[in-house]
Amino acid sequence: MSLSSYADVFNLPVPEAPAEPVAPGDLVRTGPNLFPHYEVLAVSGDKAWLRNVQTGEDHLAAVDRCRKVEG
Repeated sequence: MSLSSYADVFNLPVPEAPAEPVAPGDLVRTGPNLFPHYEVLAVSGDKAWLRNVQTGEDHLAAVDRCRKVEG
């Protein structure tokens, strides 16, 4: 299963990779929107296994699409 976003569907540019890497346990978002938030479950190479904190659904996403949530 892969994570779809507005950026994917409408071929929008995605901001550059984050300054700090993501690791299991981090809270992240993908793309320019503030929500939904995902918990990083695992990272392998350029892919991250994410869990939506509201629905519990799991997704795979490119690590460079993940932005840490401040706070």
